[in-house]
Amino acid sequence: MKAKLTGKNLHDITPLLRERGFELVDTGFDLVIPHGGDGALLGAERDFPGTPKLPIRDGRTAPLCADHSYERQIDDFLSGKTHKSVMPKLIGSIKNARVTALNDIFIHNADRVSAVRYRVWINDTLYVAEVVGDGVGVATVHGSTAYYRSITHSIFRVGIGLAFSNTTEPITHLVLPEDSEIKIEITRGPAIMVADNAPERIRLKNNDVITIRKHDVTTEVYGLNNFMCPKCRLLRHPNQDPYLNSQINFLAEKL
Repeated sequence: MKAKLTGKNLHDITPLLRERGFELVDTGFDLVIPHGGDGALLGAERDFPGTPKLPIRDGRTAPLCADHSYERQIDDFLSGKTHKSVMPKLIGSIKNARVTALNDIFIHNADRVSAVRYRVWINDTLYVAEVVGDGVGVATVHGSTAYYRSITHSIFRVGIGLAFSNTTEPITHLVLPEDSEIKIEITRGPAIMVADNAPERIRLKNNDVITIRKHDVTTEVYGLNNFMCPKCRLLRHPNQDPYLNSQINFLAEKL
């Protein structure tokens, strides 16, 4: 099988892949193998959208449990045992610019010492007339374990999440049906829109309206339950909340 290997410390896994019959190429590949952490997977999807992914955590920075050694993961994939997840994505658009995300799309204040003001519609119904804060974001189920969790102290299992960052007044975070459309109007900027860990920033100004919804395209990821294994995570974070581990395990099994 022809595969593209991305990420860091690639020499740690390259010999094993070649030994197992992978042809590592830069073009004409059928699979992308991101070697690293969550950022490596997000970056691989951004660089090679639509190509199936087999993410494998870098054993140097993310210790692997006995069930998920390099050899075990690769052999399971080659033997057809690895579960395939079809993962939804988000798309955020404004005028002639757009971003896509596997995790989340966030709007932040561009001036870190000044709050951004905005209003929010859900399916063309005004949800809140004015919010003052650091920003607002929309997350997928997969992205709910990332920035969304740090804001809301929760994760979710279905739908898309709407999170409000550091607002001056309490605003309820929402989990919406996955076909929901969120519109955000900047009433006082400046602000920026970002997607996942992409370096690009879309500048936003007063009266700009951003639309965020589920993308029409999805991406296939093999072994996401391995990649999100609670046992592996516990090796990296020994003081992890057991409840959160159970939730991550549930999500990994469903994705």
